Amino acid sequence: MAGLPDAISELTGLSRMVLLQSVFVLYACAGLTAFILYGSLPRTVALERPNSAKPLSRSRSTVLTLAALFSLDSFAGGLVIQSLLALWLYSRFGLSLATAGTLFFWFGVLSALSYFAAAWISARIGLVNTMVFTHLPANLCLALAPFAPNLGITLTLLLVRSALSQMDVPTRTSFVMSIVPPEERAAAASVTAVPRSLASALSPMLAGALLTGSGFGWPLVIAGGLKAAYDLLLLLIFGRWEQRGPR
Repeated sequence: MAGLPDAISELTGLSRMVLLQSVFVLYACAGLTAFILYGSLPRTVALERPNSAKPLSRSRSTVLTLAALFSLDSFAGGLVIQSLLALWLYSRFGLSLATAGTLFFWFGVLSALSYFAAAWISARIGLVNTMVFTHLPANLCLALAPFAPNLGITLTLLLVRSALSQMDVPTRTSFVMSIVPPEERAAAASVTAVPRSLASALSPMLAGALLTGSGFGWPLVIAGGLKAAYDLLLLLIFGRWEQRGPR
């Protein structure tokens, strides 16, 4: 969709700026549509279950450790959000808005397909192994992208990264749910999600400062390194936990 303003402007002669502004209106309408759809969901009452939700107790230390690791990963991810990555590609290679939109389209397609692959792989090698051994190559590609000599190699590295980097998302959630008691799963989901959101909100400021000071792509290198550290720590601490069951 990001390339439509340029295409429509060339075909009709309409102001490119007006068309870009209209995209924000379209985005707001999409959000309103989602709000209406959520509001139309049936308000059913959940059946009473013997294991009602409880605060963290037995799994508290485990969940807090996972929350810290996930926050490290999210902080690193905030260094390479789409807008900053598009800015870096534009400043280094002069990538146009339409080309960047097409590129991010394929990033999204590959990431979506990887969700299905994650389920298949995790059934064979385990959740933690899937998280680590797909994430590490993706992070290596991310860290190497700024050193690539041309646009083709850079885009290849980023596309490979997109095909691998999101396999840890469904497996991460499944792993958390598998190692905590059923009655503590709701609390574990909250405790691991909120710090991740806060951490990812901080790092774009650092990435912006790094890109302002140097066009080299240090945010990608740092993000790849931090994410690789997260993978290794996750494997070291939780590599054998899948076989133990809820704690």
